[in-house]
Amino acid sequence: MAILITGANRGVGRALFDGYSAAGRQVIGTARTAGDDFLPLDVTQSGSHAALASSLAGQEIDLLICNAGVYLDQGQNLADGYPAEMWAQAFATNVTGVFSTIQNLLPNLRQAATPKIAIISSHMGSQENAPGGSYIYRASKAAALNLGRNLASDLKADGISVGIYHPGWVQTDMGGPSAMVTPAQSAKGLSARFDALSLDTTGCFETFEGQAIAF
Repeated sequence: MAILITGANRGVGRALFDGYSAAGRQVIGTARTAGDDFLPLDVTQSGSHAALASSLAGQEIDLLICNAGVYLDQGQNLADGYPAEMWAQAFATNVTGVFSTIQNLLPNLRQAATPKIAIISSHMGSQENAPGGSYIYRASKAAALNLGRNLASDLKADGISVGIYHPGWVQTDMGGPSAMVTPAQSAKGLSARFDALSLDTTGCFETFEGQAIAF
């Protein structure tokens, strides 16, 4: 079973990569800058997607984890913050980047017996969780959720399951040191969710602990 993780060089992505590697699973990680363990992929660049797809031609992918993401608008204020460039950059990574990754690797997924796609979104993308602030991040994660739900419908006929997940408030560069969940805890829970994903549950929106989230 081959697993591909975008943004695998740090945070939850790295914890997933390390966990699968320790379990003896075949895992491919990507990062914006290639390293000893990772293939290069800038999810905002179409040429980077094409190059990755070319390098993986003929490689079966059983589980694609779209983890790469950014949270750029922490500390922005409504009066004069949230510049247009920030919106564009966040959506290029958190939404278009997810779609382009899936689109370019569909041939690899279709080679697998029971292919799955996991999109790392956030409970902050839920319309029911709207306390204000973080407009760009919330909107981009809501869009990623909507994208995943629609892909689940379109890809079901191909036998491809799609799940959307909240990784928790994790102790990463994004979550900060006060966060309640370690990357290893998040990765362990997420891995269990990915294992449980099937065509019967495709389109699910869940926490890393398996709790359903209101859309």
